[in-house]
Amino acid sequence: MQIYNSLNRRKEEFVPLESGKIGIYACGVTVYDLCHIGHARSLVVFDVIYRYLKYRGYDVNFVRNFTDIDDKIIKRSNERGITWKALAEQYIDEFYKDMDRLGLLKPTHEPRATDHIEEIVKLVQKLEEKGLAYEVDGDVYYRLQRFKGYGKLSGKNVDDLLSGARVEVDDRKESPLDFALWKRSKADEPSWPSPWGEGRPGWHIECSAMSQKFLGDTFDIHGGGKDLVFPHHENEIAQSEGASGKPLAHYWVHNGFVNIDQEKMSKSLGNFLTIRELLEECHPEVLRFFVVASHYRSPIDFSQESVTVAAAGLERLYHSLDRLLEKAAGSVAAESCSLDEKIEAWRQDFIVAMDDDFNSAAAVAVLFDASKEINRWLDEETKAIAPQAAARVAGFLRELGGTLGLLQENPRGFLQRTTGKGNDQLDVEEIEGLIVGRATARKERNWAEADRIRDLLDAKGVVLKDSAEGTKWQRKR
Repeated sequence: MQIYNSLNRRKEEFVPLESGKIGIYACGVTVYDLCHIGHARSLVVFDVIYRYLKYRGYDVNFVRNFTDIDDKIIKRSNERGITWKALAEQYIDEFYKDMDRLGLLKPTHEPRATDHIEEIVKLVQKLEEKGLAYEVDGDVYYRLQRFKGYGKLSGKNVDDLLSGARVEVDDRKESPLDFALWKRSKADEPSWPSPWGEGRPGWHIECSAMSQKFLGDTFDIHGGGKDLVFPHHENEIAQSEGASGKPLAHYWVHNGFVNIDQEKMSKSLGNFLTIRELLEECHPEVLRFFVVASHYRSPIDFSQESVTVAAAGLERLYHSLDRLLEKAAGSVAAESCSLDEKIEAWRQDFIVAMDDDFNSAAAVAVLFDASKEINRWLDEETKAIAPQAAARVAGFLRELGGTLGLLQENPRGFLQRTTGKGNDQLDVEEIEGLIVGRATARKERNWAEADRIRDLLDAKGVVLKDSAEGTKWQRKR
């Protein structure tokens, strides 16, 4: 198995610290609002990694935290006239509603920052004892320039950061780069006792303390969105490695950004999409398929066309599964299955794809290849297919699909909900959307994606005709 390690900027052979066991820490959400599509991508990516490592037989200790105390939480709770704890509880509940719909497995541990104040305080004390932290009027800061390895994950240079630093309002800090480990609480803010007085933790120290609590000083994989590389993960390294003198994680995994209609998602641009809003228009598994159909490190663009392509692709797989289950309910006595050897070959192709830096896009391509061959088998050998044989093939599709969190629903129900037509033909809007997606793929010289869309349309009874004037289509008669 190869994993792209953000720390060394290359793919590396994956060797667990302990044979057969893997420890993973993925940074979770700050619970002051509903989750957005950027969260959805990161959460689904690490859910797939978790599922796949379990599928490969590893004993996985997966930790994903909640930040339940933070400046944004305090500000939002004050605006709404409720306690910070009530706000955090509300959005943790909302988080689970969204994640359950997206089909996320529960991690091994889901620690909340405020449940680990004792561990946070002890870690800050240790940094202070080592000369890596200092206290000023109840605030404790990390002495960044004392940590020699700062910038190794992000590639940032400390001298460059210093020259580009803004003039700090708080001139009590030794350096403008020093960041807060512990914050003295104001009179109307939540607080916990500490050696430096009443206060609360800084954001970065929470993850260092919780990862150490559940995974130890060093563990296998640390991950999150690419936006967390700097400063959050860089600061985690400084804190954790400064305290322990050991590497924090052997492999750093970061997923790419999500754009909306080729623009960066932003509230100011009016294209900020919450998961809740998306699921009003999009089936949860379609949204999940949209995420896994691209490699996790690639940027992805969310648009109506991309959702249409994702929906049609997933429908194609469910259509094959539906046909298999229909045969599995039959009464033909024959036992032969000409696909048994191909099933094992597809399974190995799937594993090869996922072993190559969790390449879910290539794994999805294996599912499409299998679906195409399965449909041909069903068309050509329909009278000789035994229920047991069809059931084995259906089980195979669900086995590999389940590794990505897909194909676990009743196919008839899924198809009826997503299209309103069951197995009937695509409507004009869906066809036009797929053609736009194919044109984009061809423009980007992504021939595999262009061929996939053509094959998908063909399977849905739509024939394409390319010409200098563009692409025209017609339904098969």
